[in-house]
Amino acid sequence: MSTQASTSARASTSAQASAARSAASPDTGVDVEDLPGGLRAGLEAVLMVVDEAVPAAQLARVFGVSATEVESELEAIAEATEGHGYELREIGGGWRYYSRRDFAPFVSRFVVDGQTARLTQAALETLAVVAYRQPVTRGRIAAIRGVNVDSVMRTLTLRGLVEEAGTDPTSGALLYRTTSYFLERLGLGSISELPKLSPHLPGVDELDGLDGEF
Repeated sequence: MSTQASTSARASTSAQASAARSAASPDTGVDVEDLPGGLRAGLEAVLMVVDEAVPAAQLARVFGVSATEVESELEAIAEATEGHGYELREIGGGWRYYSRRDFAPFVSRFVVDGQTARLTQAALETLAVVAYRQPVTRGRIAAIRGVNVDSVMRTLTLRGLVEEAGTDPTSGALLYRTTSYFLERLGLGSISELPKLSPHLPGVDELDGLDGEF
């Protein structure tokens, strides 16, 4: 290829990339190329928070670049993860970080250990509120405990102790209840077998008043 033809090809590619950026024009107010690491670092940042594999086309729209540019950078990132405990893989038309298969036994052991670890005091208190007030929304749980319960509820859900139970007909907020696994762990046949709180916590009936406030 002649020098003139090579220069023309590069100019054409640059023009196409510029056109792709203009067409997408994501409303971020920031040009990814102006950030440290540019597009590659931006892709790494997004892929760190995804819950499922993401197509290159979707990532291209996010950054306002062409899918070709994104695929090129993703392949470079995948190559750079060689020798690490994690890797970037394309599965089912999407890209995502995964722990390397070689370390699966250790990852599995870590997950199992986390499932069997004892619950914190905050988690136990939150679980008690769910058990006695179910079905109940996060807002009501937070009001009763007086603290934000989002992270604790995620933990209880991951442990299989609580689950979603539809939505509140008034607010539309998600409702939560305890699971059959919860009953199994406590050795109960049903929620009705939970011990009564009133004899142990005078004034607990005042919780009924909170239900109408949230």
